[in-house]
Amino acid sequence: MPLPPGPTSWAPWQLIQWIRSPHAFMRTCAASFGDLFTLRIGYGLAPLVFCSDPEGLRLLLSQDEGPAITAPGDLNTIFEPLLGPQSVIGLSGDPHRRMRQLLMPPFHGERMRSYGEAISAICQSEADQWAPGAAIEVRPAMQRITMRTILRTVFGLRDGPRMAQLEERLVEMLEAFNQPWMMLPLYFRVLQHDLGPSSPWGRLLRQMEAINALLSEEIVERHRVADAQRDDILSLLLDARDPEGHPLTDGELRDELLTLLVAGHETTATALSWALYFLATRPDVQGRLRQELVEASPAQERPLEVNALLRLPYLQAVCNETLRIHPVGMLTFPRRLEEPLTLAGHQLDAGTVVVGCIYLAHRRPRVFPEPEQFDPDRFLATTFGPTTFLPFGNGSRRCIGMAFALFEMKVVLSEVVRRFRVSLDPSTPLPVKPVRRGLTSGISKVMLQVREAPPQGAERPVS
Repeated sequence: MPLPPGPTSWAPWQLIQWIRSPHAFMRTCAASFGDLFTLRIGYGLAPLVFCSDPEGLRLLLSQDEGPAITAPGDLNTIFEPLLGPQSVIGLSGDPHRRMRQLLMPPFHGERMRSYGEAISAICQSEADQWAPGAAIEVRPAMQRITMRTILRTVFGLRDGPRMAQLEERLVEMLEAFNQPWMMLPLYFRVLQHDLGPSSPWGRLLRQMEAINALLSEEIVERHRVADAQRDDILSLLLDARDPEGHPLTDGELRDELLTLLVAGHETTATALSWALYFLATRPDVQGRLRQELVEASPAQERPLEVNALLRLPYLQAVCNETLRIHPVGMLTFPRRLEEPLTLAGHQLDAGTVVVGCIYLAHRRPRVFPEPEQFDPDRFLATTFGPTTFLPFGNGSRRCIGMAFALFEMKVVLSEVVRRFRVSLDPSTPLPVKPVRRGLTSGISKVMLQVREAPPQGAERPVS
């Protein structure tokens, strides 16, 4: 059977459009071809079918470990140069299930309480540097918070030489990796050549070697000096055992730690940046959220008690609406059809590779009226299913850190909104728009003015 329709332009030009302006490219394709279309932007310019139809997504994501549909790690080799060969993202079958089972426990349960205290302290330390009335560039500020959160909660690192080195190296590596020209070597392995320390790929390799050395040093030290009082994720992973009683190897630990560092830093920083941008441009939403936070904690405890924070409906709605309009992951991980299957009215052959298009699924007018409008109330009025609202993907490849990322968003937003009133600074280049950041979606430059929030009771939300 022929693949679903798509652009007829030269395949390398499709890849260039995908790298340069993925959001506009997806919208153009959806307008021309509907809920299912084909782009030749897969690894090595292989065809990739995009699906944003809810029923198609249900079939694709609910059966991705069955005989008809799989989600093999070999379809994710584009991540290997960054995350290593033993990252959970690149594993398949039983090794993938084993790794997910070992990684899931640290992101749930009572440990969230201590993580919340750490995130709150990090956020307060960053906010202490903000002079009232000054303009703050939001993305770097959020990146500092999320990087230090990851280093503290994953490694238990506080101020010290190794934390400073690791933070510096990771920031350098991510900034280099997120440049548009670094995308081409990821799609074409033939370009992954070390041409010396001044070449882009050579510089990235040396940065990765330095980061891996620091991670390995920390792992060796933690093996040597065990501490039962530590509550960080590395400590839990060092003690974790699979059903056969086997621990993670040091290589597995290193790659999973790097995956948590990379995936949990840039993505959450982007989501927080968008949330603060929306709050700055919607004072009615900001005032209503502040009122909810004040009522939840009249004594202004910092941080808010974990269970209270998780129960706040408007805070949850603000986070959800932010992630709906600008999901950091534009696509699900790819699935391969092992048998012929009909999706969105198209008969697809076995061997076809399909991705769920999160970005377009979140913009379906029949599901989300006025989809470009920031409206948290839609999440108070309606419960959306896992194939209409899926910012963290779904199925066997759903983001492991979903609960932690949402929790971090809530802690940071609660700290900022209770302490400050934020507004858009005139120096912000308009329009603010999504931009590519490596393999994920980012945000263009946003400058915020911050002023002390009004005293409790002095400001009422706009109805």
